[in-house]
Amino acid sequence: MSSTPVTGPEAEAGSDLRAIGRRRWVGEVVSALPAQEVALLAVGSGGLVVGLVLAALGQPSLASWSWIVATAPILGGLVLEIARSLPRGKIGLDILAAISMTAGLFLGEPLAANVVALMYAGGQLLERYAEGHARREMSALLGRVAKTAMRYVEDGALSETPIETLRPGDRLLVRHGEVVPVDGRVFKGSASLDESALTGESLPIKRSKGAEVMSGSTLVGTPFDLEVLKPAAASTYAGIVRLVEAAQQSKAPMSRLADRYALGFLVLSLGLAALAWWVSGEAHRALAVLVIATPCPLILAVPVAIISGISNAARHGVLVKDGGTMEHLARVQTAVLDKTGTLTYGVARVAHIVTSPGIGEDELLTLAASLDQASGHVVAQALVEEARRRSLHLLPPEAIEEAAGEGISGVVDGKHVLVGAASYVGSRCHSGDPTAFHDGISPNTMTVTVGVDGKVTGIIILADEVRLDAARVLAEMRKSGVGRIILASGDRYDVAYAIGDKLGVDQVLAELQPAVKLEAIAAEKKNAIVMMVGDGVNDAPALAAADVGVAMGARGAAASSEAASVVVMVDRLEPLAHAIRIAKSTRRIALQSIFIGLGLSIGGMVIAAAGFIEPVWGALLQEAIDVAVVVNALRALR
Repeated sequence: MSSTPVTGPEAEAGSDLRAIGRRRWVGEVVSALPAQEVALLAVGSGGLVVGLVLAALGQPSLASWSWIVATAPILGGLVLEIARSLPRGKIGLDILAAISMTAGLFLGEPLAANVVALMYAGGQLLERYAEGHARREMSALLGRVAKTAMRYVEDGALSETPIETLRPGDRLLVRHGEVVPVDGRVFKGSASLDESALTGESLPIKRSKGAEVMSGSTLVGTPFDLEVLKPAAASTYAGIVRLVEAAQQSKAPMSRLADRYALGFLVLSLGLAALAWWVSGEAHRALAVLVIATPCPLILAVPVAIISGISNAARHGVLVKDGGTMEHLARVQTAVLDKTGTLTYGVARVAHIVTSPGIGEDELLTLAASLDQASGHVVAQALVEEARRRSLHLLPPEAIEEAAGEGISGVVDGKHVLVGAASYVGSRCHSGDPTAFHDGISPNTMTVTVGVDGKVTGIIILADEVRLDAARVLAEMRKSGVGRIILASGDRYDVAYAIGDKLGVDQVLAELQPAVKLEAIAAEKKNAIVMMVGDGVNDAPALAAADVGVAMGARGAAASSEAASVVVMVDRLEPLAHAIRIAKSTRRIALQSIFIGLGLSIGGMVIAAAGFIEPVWGALLQEAIDVAVVVNALRALR
């Protein structure tokens, strides 16, 4: 019998998996925490404290030098960053912070400059912390590719050989559970292959002698001999790796949410400061305006809200790798979803049983599953799993004989039982026609034929079923503002369209190769913010190219998790709906914090321009505003 990539039943979204997701997220963030920002924050806070102590001890000159020394490295780093950003046309609110610090130092207000520097350093650390989930490299994708292969040498001996040295014409032994290292053809025996990670086809594929085999396929049947057709660098899997790399390199970096308001606020602040100086003739009034204008509500509110939102999503089993992704997730307009392993479970399950008169479904399944207990095939395991789900009592098989890739025979409860392909069972039975049970069944549907005591008694139909929560999740996505949902699959047209029609998607794209799926994503991105959801290696390029790439990471291919910016840590779609809601709430709270903070800052700037607030007190007022916006931003944790 053929095999299929069965990895077990649907994973439960229990607390243990959510805990794993949280630990993974925290570990990644902590490991990515930038040492430079931590050092600058330490310098800024240390200088401030030392200066205050010296001032209290009656050493104002030393206190001033402490504040100057603490401000200088933060200001220097900020100026360098601005110098790098301006040629790229990026005008951010950091310019105000630099002007405020510089003016404070030159106008004899080092304490005010130090406070502004400390606020800026803290905001930068928070932002880097929020974005500290750096996109991991392609290590897992490349790690899936076998480094060596068992190559036949002289006298039929086997030698472990690096795959980069393989040449067309070489013969390899591919063993059970191994990933096919290079493109080739079946030289000896037959191959039962799991190609779901490459093509999206959920059911097993049997390749007979002479048939071509793609690299990246996993052997789930008995070992076979492979004749190399292409070197490793030119094989299918290597091409997918290159597609992922190209997609990642072409993806433009996200701009900070706060920077969208930068230019207008910058002009307003500088204009008000200049007006205060011109009207009063006092430079300190301008400095007070600039200190209060230092955009810490913008610098702090967004990263704090994002950190909170990422943490909240992690508690729901979703890993969001950076703050830009969280923002894009909140604004997704088009969702492109893979079929196998995403909208479906990605495993073959018993869907229907057809029997001859005189034998019931449970009886037929009991006999077949009892015999299949002796088989290591994943399809056999699917039958055993279904029998146990139905609480059927399985009996011990005897006199077992298995034909690799064809079927198995044996004695169960005194009956001679055959389970396997129609040809295998039909040739060993003296009555009954296997084709008689196939009326109304697609010829491409996977079936297992069962014979009892020399008679063909029925078939067991297997299918990759739609997830129970798929329809509900798609409906919730539409409520969250996703206006267009597309099913994009490497599976057959008839299978993909049947699933798409059942779920009510807007468009179905079928029989897609990775490069074509990538083109579909690029076309959708011209008109909307696009989210791609998938789990297989074939999805990795599209995940990397989409505005938001979501990988079903609980059982999906490592390559998809590497290429994606969002990873669902449990084997359910429901957490994705939670993540979208969290992202929208996070963005809303961040915007609220921005506007509240800017409103308070503008009010303080007007008061400072009138001469009622000194620069140092302006810095402290700004700190109070910062506390308010941070507290509000922390609501994204709920």
